[in-house]
Amino acid sequence: MERNLRLTLSDEAQLCEISRALSVPTRVQMLKLLNRDAMNINELAKELEIPVSTAALHVKVLADAGLIFSTVQPGLRGSQKVCSRKIDFVQLDFMEKLELTKTEFTTVSMPVGCYSDCEGIMAPCGIVGANSYLDSDDEPKVFFNPAHFNAQLIWFTEGVLSYKFPNMCLKDRIATRIQFSLELCSECANYRNDWPSDITVWINGKEVGTYLSPGDFGGRRGRYSPAWWSDTYTQFGLLKTFSVEKAGTYIDNVKASNVTVSDLNLEDGDCIDFRIGVKHDAVNRGGMNLFGEKFGDYQQNIIMRLDHIERTPKAT
Repeated sequence: MERNLRLTLSDEAQLCEISRALSVPTRVQMLKLLNRDAMNINELAKELEIPVSTAALHVKVLADAGLIFSTVQPGLRGSQKVCSRKIDFVQLDFMEKLELTKTEFTTVSMPVGCYSDCEGIMAPCGIVGANSYLDSDDEPKVFFNPAHFNAQLIWFTEGVLSYKFPNMCLKDRIATRIQFSLELCSECANYRNDWPSDITVWINGKEVGTYLSPGDFGGRRGRYSPAWWSDTYTQFGLLKTFSVEKAGTYIDNVKASNVTVSDLNLEDGDCIDFRIGVKHDAVNRGGMNLFGEKFGDYQQNIIMRLDHIERTPKAT
């Protein structure tokens, strides 16, 4: 007969029953006595110097938890309840075997112009498409022009853009990591390679980290910047990755905060809210440029990668 018991955190009811049984020192002492041999309730009561009725109650708790056998056998003065140890070894696996569940991932490419909202935009600012300006320069109100959906380069000194990413893949799954990669840099008049700016990211309302951009880059053509765009303007950015994992948030593998993927509640709500911008009270309020796939050095939009596993761990 198998006398070893192996449990995971998924065995909640049994864990609670065993924990309750072992929470009283008298019951632990009973298990020690039963290491020697089987004993009846009278013998246990005498050894522990407790009333027989109390010993009977403790025996019932241990039996209900599956730790001992309790059987009625004939004795010299009628029947007696004889107890013996049922389990030799209990193992608790805190990992719930999640490592055996296959991790999958979903990616979404979001054009930089497809922001759902903007807040506190301050000039200098502007939006341009692949072939021309989409509206007037240095006018925050142009950010509400429907033409912004065609933007390939967006810049502003202060403010926040919001993007809504789908989370349908999490209907029956749990997120284990979320990453956003995008090309960005600081913002000043024309360009200035030494121009620090604190660019902050929020996910589902949680501030996950701030990237210190070293400058607003120019002096050479961006690899994908269109020919009509002047050489004297911002040309390219740096590709940055914001990754929220079980252990915290990282910017290009450098820890930026203690916000974890479970803090974001990604499975809740109708979408994943990604916000990026420069705060009014930023230490380095040096603006931001955000590049689309037809500007800068990297032919990509804002890319979200979402790693996920099945909601219920697989059986072993």
